[in-house]
Amino acid sequence: MSEPSVCHKCNEVIQQRIITALGKTWHPEHFACKDCLLPITEATFNIQAGEPVCSDCFVKLYSGTCHGCKQPILERTIKAMEQSWHEECFVCNGPCKKPLVGTSFYERDGHPYCRTDFEQLFAARCAGCTLPITDNAIVALNAKWHRDCFKCKKCATPITASTFAVEENKPLCTECSG
Repeated sequence: MSEPSVCHKCNEVIQQRIITALGKTWHPEHFACKDCLLPITEATFNIQAGEPVCSDCFVKLYSGTCHGCKQPILERTIKAMEQSWHEECFVCNGPCKKPLVGTSFYERDGHPYCRTDFEQLFAARCAGCTLPITDNAIVALNAKWHRDCFKCKKCATPITASTFAVEENKPLCTECSG
């Protein structure tokens, strides 16, 4: 004969309906939220410190608020940039809106960006080709240049010497300036 079930809350034998949860048995009226103390009647509940918590108390007391949509987070939480996010809300703030979970990202003004959008939106632009500069730049003529774009305006040879001439704010190699 099996051992009678005892209620985790009142330690009395359970004669009628039984609730089994968290590895314990309960009278239905004693399976209650640890915070509001009301019986939990929903099919789903949350757990805090090993005790059951109703959905209302969980949202009020334990769930974070998503930095993206400002709604409670009831499932997996993404922690990034000192904020909490729903997995589906942690996306690039640029035009692509790609998910950023599990990838590297860039931060600007409290918003996450994928590398491509970050470079397109915020990287310095080359004075020669106007594309973003994502590595070392040459700074000359009050502008930034890709190494390959800093070339003679006449012969299009890259200027690698530390001296060059200037014509209409464009570089000239020493051969073309003479």
